[in-house]
Amino acid sequence: MNASKFSPEDPKLTAYVLGELDATEQAEVEARLRDDPEARAAVESIRTTTQWIEGALTQEALPEVEPPRAEVEDPYRRPKAKILNFPRFYFVAGTLAAACFTVLVVLQQPAPKPMLEKEYTVLELPVAASEQAAMAAVDEKKADLHGSAAIGRVDQPAVLAPPMEPRQQRVEISAADAVTENEVRQFMAPSAPAAAVAFGGSAPAKAGKDNNHSYLATNSATTTRRAKEAQSEAVGMKMRAKTEGMALERMSKRAAMQAVGSWEMEADRAMNTEAYAYQQENGFLNAVQNPLSTFSIDVDTASYANVRRMLNMGQRPPVDAVRIEELVNYFPYHYAAPQPGSATPATSGNPAPFAASMEVAEAPWAPAHRLVRIGLKGHEVSLAARPAANLVFLLDVSGSMDQPNKLPLVKESLRLLMGKLRADDRVAIVTYAGNSGLALPSTPVRRAAEILGAIDELTPGGSTNGAMGIQLAYDIAKANFVNDGINRVILCTDGDFNVGVTSEGDLTRLIEEKAQSKVFLTVLGFGMGNYKDATLEQLADKGNGNYGYIDSRREAEKLLVEQVNGTLVTIAKDVKLQVEFNPAQVVSYRLIGYENRMLKKEDFNNDKIDAGEIGAGHTVTALYEIVPVGAEKSEEGMVKGEVDELKYRVVTRPSDKSQGTSHKELTAELLTLKVRFKAPTGDVSSKLEFPLTDRGAAFAEASADFKFAAAVAGFGMILRDSPHKGLATFANVTEWAQAGLEDDVGGYRSEFLGLVGKAGAVVQ
Repeated sequence: MNASKFSPEDPKLTAYVLGELDATEQAEVEARLRDDPEARAAVESIRTTTQWIEGALTQEALPEVEPPRAEVEDPYRRPKAKILNFPRFYFVAGTLAAACFTVLVVLQQPAPKPMLEKEYTVLELPVAASEQAAMAAVDEKKADLHGSAAIGRVDQPAVLAPPMEPRQQRVEISAADAVTENEVRQFMAPSAPAAAVAFGGSAPAKAGKDNNHSYLATNSATTTRRAKEAQSEAVGMKMRAKTEGMALERMSKRAAMQAVGSWEMEADRAMNTEAYAYQQENGFLNAVQNPLSTFSIDVDTASYANVRRMLNMGQRPPVDAVRIEELVNYFPYHYAAPQPGSATPATSGNPAPFAASMEVAEAPWAPAHRLVRIGLKGHEVSLAARPAANLVFLLDVSGSMDQPNKLPLVKESLRLLMGKLRADDRVAIVTYAGNSGLALPSTPVRRAAEILGAIDELTPGGSTNGAMGIQLAYDIAKANFVNDGINRVILCTDGDFNVGVTSEGDLTRLIEEKAQSKVFLTVLGFGMGNYKDATLEQLADKGNGNYGYIDSRREAEKLLVEQVNGTLVTIAKDVKLQVEFNPAQVVSYRLIGYENRMLKKEDFNNDKIDAGEIGAGHTVTALYEIVPVGAEKSEEGMVKGEVDELKYRVVTRPSDKSQGTSHKELTAELLTLKVRFKAPTGDVSSKLEFPLTDRGAAFAEASADFKFAAAVAGFGMILRDSPHKGLATFANVTEWAQAGLEDDVGGYRSEFLGLVGKAGAVVQ
């Protein structure tokens, strides 16, 4: 073998591909191939062509021939050269040469040019039954993504297929029609059903038939002549189809990637397993038959942050993800705080933990109705004045938390919280995945480097056995219990419990049992796609705790920095509200939100019934829509299925002073608010009462807090498509909210205005 490079036509390259060289020659060729890129390219071309030929030959029916006659071995015959032992070598070599020449001719043609003035069409012809099923999937995707703009053309005369039934159809090849790269290759590969791709131009020059019983035409005289001379016309046509397919692939690659992206988005939606509890919206109740409305307060804010996350992603939130009371309570309000000398007999001489303020004005979405705003404001506790904290971080480190907005955001949030703790506070870290573990024993915050190091080392992996983690976290909290201090488990998870105790009911009962230890619970939700809102809300409710959702660093700063004392310090527990309406002033009423916090009227005075907690500095808001006596009877204000008026109801007359003021029917009071609560470590409740009189104020005369709370409630009703939303539109909500932007601490109200605009683009 000389030192010169191989020529692409060197027969040794073909013999090497066919395995017809002896060991010495094969080693020499391989050594040369390592240093000769052109030779390697030639070998790959020959190998590819050989595979096509073999595929074509294997699909041909073999002719019946007589068995070969036994040949008497001639002991004196000289052995033939090894390269000649392949009897059809020269035939194959000629075929390969013609095929290679065809490739060179085709590749010399101009590159595809974009064109929008002419359409492409695909004439799809009958295929085998086994192939039809495979094509159906591609047809379905192409139909779903069908568009109207052509994507380009190849400067060739028209390539048409003879019209045949029953599967002939005309399809525009557009960006929306593009399929994935693998599908393009499969569609145009020799083993797949051939498709006749028609480009705008003149009539076809010739048509031929391949072994797959699909018709393909070409106008290349050179290709046809060379293919006939080499007895490989079918192979040449298949190569041409492959080349056209490659051109089509190049033209549509970008569009194909866009199509794949849209399919992935659809798949993500199909795989979404987020869970939200069904909420039947409160309706109007007759004030005569139902004068008492009783519910547990709620300071959770998770729903608003979660709804914001969806709207920012361009998604409409599920109806049950929208809890109006959590939307309203997300925002701080300027309610009056309890005064230092506000002790009453109901509080056993101790300062009241919160103050109540009420306001009534016109309901903006139903001007004939009245809107009552009830506000509670908890007393503030400074960082220096609050008691020492015993915290246990209960962290989900399962595989489902391996997303940027899950475990990494959890770690960032906890680092922020560490910056607001005192040196004498203690922190422990319990992790759970398939098994639970103690990542860090209870450690004083003065050793912050150890705590932060343990947080940094957290990595996700495994399934989610939340029950085991809950057991261990409460055990650690009880082992380090601080009398008269803050004892709290902070659970950070997406709520997707899938190992061990997994049902919402069993987990809730477990938390309810652990809450008897006087260890409180904070639940912080993270992530999306598999988020279990219903489970987490129940855990927080039964664990004497609060529930937030963290979708960003800014939300973590709100909950764990700006409002950290409200998150950690409980000033009153089992807080219940009961409103008694005066039937002389109120025809009917409805509580806006709080559907999952409703209590029976008998529960108000029952200290065994669990209710909500208020943290230091928290504000709590509740809204009632009221149909006043004398208002025009509207379909919305009527109570369906009203019963007859009670015959024996006591009626108070002004002159009958001995009867007292039962129901206060003839007084000006609209309602009386009663609040019942317990001290954080107490078991016996106290009660406060606050009356309210309606002065007939219009909505324009209401306070900024009133207007803004009404705007948020209207926003929630629109998202829920409430039958009670009345005149509420996104434009009206924006107007009402702008009237309530006064003293926008933190910029949260301004952010709300931007969210309303995004909702208007998403909710049709």
